[in-house]
Amino acid sequence: MEKFNTFKGRVCPLDRANVDTDAIIPKQFLKSIKRTGFGPNLFDEWRYLDHGEPGMDPASRKPHPDFVLNDPRYAGASILLTRKNFGCGSSREHAPWALLDYGFRVIIAPSFADIFFNNCFKNGILPIVLDEAIVEELFRKSGAGQALEITVDLESQKLVLEDGEEIGFEVDSFRKYCLLQGLDDIGLTLQHVGEIRAYEERRKQEAPWLFTNPTI
Repeated sequence: MEKFNTFKGRVCPLDRANVDTDAIIPKQFLKSIKRTGFGPNLFDEWRYLDHGEPGMDPASRKPHPDFVLNDPRYAGASILLTRKNFGCGSSREHAPWALLDYGFRVIIAPSFADIFFNNCFKNGILPIVLDEAIVEELFRKSGAGQALEITVDLESQKLVLEDGEEIGFEVDSFRKYCLLQGLDDIGLTLQHVGEIRAYEERRKQEAPWLFTNPTI
């Protein structure tokens, strides 16, 4: 997993509440488990006027002119600003895969669905919970002319706006450590690979019959 470093990103304002995971990545795209290639189908049913299926060339499709991801002001956005209960619905991990593949590293909302919230951390995305009044102000600023850009400082747990305003946020210390170090569950396990190997060797000595091929 890529380490989460301090970065400056453009904000894409998705002004919708209760966005479920089927809206984030529709069910027909769940056949692949490669974790990559889902970005072109992020918010597929809102993003395009035609129905999408796996294998379709995005360049041949009809983009919805009123959907925020198709607004040139938000091209290359890496911070998604949205409303309460983001990521509700089914627990599909494809949802954070699609967001990350598109380029989002941070999601700001007043609240998240629990499973989606946990899956974000496991895939290198930082979900930030802010008070609804602060989110509302960020929506106001992000919709005024040029796109809003924010510096995200995970180490200091603050957002820095272009005018110098700082907004603090809370994050669990262990999850923060994992993001800063770029550690998912597999990475955390591999930190103890020496101990795991030593245990396996010890077990071979203590119970060798567990490691022999049975005769059939």
